[in-house]
Amino acid sequence: MRARILFSVLALGVLAARLCHVGILWTEEDLPLAAAVQMLDGKALYRDVWYDKPPLAPAVSLLWGAQTGWPLRAGGAAYVLTCSWLAWLFARRKWGPREAAIAALFVAFFLTFWIPSAVMPLAVDLLLVAPHLAAVYLAWRGRAFLSGLTAGAAMLVNAKAVFVVAVCALWIYRAAPKFAAGFLVPNALAAAWLWTTGSLGDYWQQVWQLGFLYSGHTFVGSPLREGFARTVSWMGFHAALVLPAAWFCWKDRDPDRWRFAAWAVIALVAVAAGWRFFPRYYFILLPVAVLAASRGCVLLGRWRFAVIVLLLIPLARFGPRFVVMASDLAAGRQHRWRDIEMDRDSRAAAQILQKSARPGDTLFVWGYRPDLYVYTRLPAATRFLESQPLSGVLADRHLFDTTTIPAPWTAAHRAELTRSRPAFVVDGLKPYNPRLALDAYDDLRPWLSQYREFARTNGCVIYRAIEKWGGSP
Repeated sequence: MRARILFSVLALGVLAARLCHVGILWTEEDLPLAAAVQMLDGKALYRDVWYDKPPLAPAVSLLWGAQTGWPLRAGGAAYVLTCSWLAWLFARRKWGPREAAIAALFVAFFLTFWIPSAVMPLAVDLLLVAPHLAAVYLAWRGRAFLSGLTAGAAMLVNAKAVFVVAVCALWIYRAAPKFAAGFLVPNALAAAWLWTTGSLGDYWQQVWQLGFLYSGHTFVGSPLREGFARTVSWMGFHAALVLPAAWFCWKDRDPDRWRFAAWAVIALVAVAAGWRFFPRYYFILLPVAVLAASRGCVLLGRWRFAVIVLLLIPLARFGPRFVVMASDLAAGRQHRWRDIEMDRDSRAAAQILQKSARPGDTLFVWGYRPDLYVYTRLPAATRFLESQPLSGVLADRHLFDTTTIPAPWTAAHRAELTRSRPAFVVDGLKPYNPRLALDAYDDLRPWLSQYREFARTNGCVIYRAIEKWGGSP
């Protein structure tokens, strides 16, 4: 009964918080949703849609038809509750009902009251939390095959699941063959599916070759200093986890204590992989932190009030925004928030396109604005939903830099682009970084000359085909 009450309260709170973001798309969810929209249009992932992450993120979006608005946010709330339940189950089996309730509360709280662009999107780093918890729980229970099966599914969400495999090995290294067999099952099935759709080679290039290039070319000038600063910041906002987790490691005589410490170290290594330290990368620390902290809170006894005080730090920092957004929604006002300016611009561009589009029209977007495919629901004219594979300039820097990665395929991809004939072309980079505008590429100018500009927003230049719509350049 207490568990039902707990999860009922959590469900209401988590859903209410996410519905405050009902009119927003965050950057990290744009590409999975855009890929899912194209899949609903009959296209095969990787073969017909360039997508640089494993396949389960867009597959999850298919569960609600890749719709935005309340279906997307309700799906996010359901996912957070699933993570809370997995933490509850792990802590209850290992310690007891008090630790279980605290673990569930911690997960729901810290997946709500933190940086919105990280906690709101159902992107690959957040989607790794549930299989991460499940795989380690099954490893602790000695279920090597099922743990491997779950870790294998995690690999189809996020390549950082290799670190989840390392954590599972802390418990079931003696049953490595069973774990490996389980791990191979979902990946073999995925490989078979990709092979039947003719996408296996594209999958290797887009996810793994580009992934290796991405991880090896950070834009951060001083990664160690940046990593230290970001990690200290994360620890400050998550002090309500860090303090009791440290107390657990210090005071408890749990025989798994050293495994939890090793788990935290492995997670920190995963955060540092790629030398970027984006806030969403710290989600891989959340499972071990909430479990250790749940036990530490119980061990703190009457001093656990300090944890409640520490929870006020993220609550005071991120809570007021929910109040403002709920008030805006109730009054029918537009949100005034610098963080969502690009999303608002994409909505404005999408309205222009929707008013002008005719049945059968297609779209190409230059830059990283895949949300335009989601808002307009227009079919993509090419397999490229954004410009990274065409320019070689990664999206983490292309608003301010022109440094390219040594990708051998960019010129061939631009040649492929010039063979397409979209009805509309949107340049989402020119207003921000003119050096990377479409008309800055010599090999694209003849192709772009077949289009004329007919509208602009603050962040987009919108072209339409001269041949299709008439007129002169």
